Amino acid sequence: MDPLLLLKAALMGVVEGLTEFLPVSSTGHLILAAALLDLPDERTKVFEVVIQTGAILAVVGMYWQRLLATLLGLPREPLAQRFAFNIALGFFPAALAGFWFIGPIKAYLFNAWVVAAGFVLGGLVMLWVEARQQHASARIHDLDAIRGRDALAVGLIQCLALFPGVSRSGATIIGAMVLGFSRRAATEFSFFLAIPMLFGAAAYDLYKHRALLSAADVPFFAVGLAVSFISAWVCVKWLLRYVASHTFVPFAWYRIGLGVLIALSGALGWVQWTP
Repeated sequence: MDPLLLLKAALMGVVEGLTEFLPVSSTGHLILAAALLDLPDERTKVFEVVIQTGAILAVVGMYWQRLLATLLGLPREPLAQRFAFNIALGFFPAALAGFWFIGPIKAYLFNAWVVAAGFVLGGLVMLWVEARQQHASARIHDLDAIRGRDALAVGLIQCLALFPGVSRSGATIIGAMVLGFSRRAATEFSFFLAIPMLFGAAAYDLYKHRALLSAADVPFFAVGLAVSFISAWVCVKWLLRYVASHTFVPFAWYRIGLGVLIALSGALGWVQWTP
């Protein structure tokens, strides 16, 4: 395979791994990166979804003990059962919405204007929530303290992430904070919600577009997955340290600035955006 194409796969993997769990919209960054790297074809759209698996495997690797304990405890442990139930409640709203609406969303909303609006509006909401947090105290500091209605509410908020530029991590983390989660609890719950969500999306996209792919695409996908895994591992460890003593305000301003830049790229033709 062309070494330049493998380099592009690695760069896309870095973008995915570094942005999947930050509240900055990995999808928006991947759309922009693909446009800049001149990767506009249908296979690239499948690639963008599939390399999310690498990022999710990083979370699985970091939390394997909690995941294994939950699986083994499901038959008899109330805490394990409640945790699994909460993940299911948080997962199904966005899964159902994605199944019904992802086709039209991809067809009509994957453009510079929608992505830019998602970035800017998301940034403004983050600034509002962080200002609100100065006068509010969290009631949920641990994943075991999450109630079913809390998990369902976060799951409904996660549906907003179907719109490009909104950010799945941003929607779930900031939404959970509004509901009374601490930053760390909101961040960790977002990690766990990502596991079924992104594995499911990758499996569905691979199955739906299997006719587009061939054995020749394996190196391209493998490089993207591997680099995504490594960069996501680094990013998750850093993010957990960051939320212990920092706010998300810098990410909000980053989103707003990048949103303006994306809008300019669409208006002035700096980058060729494709639906």
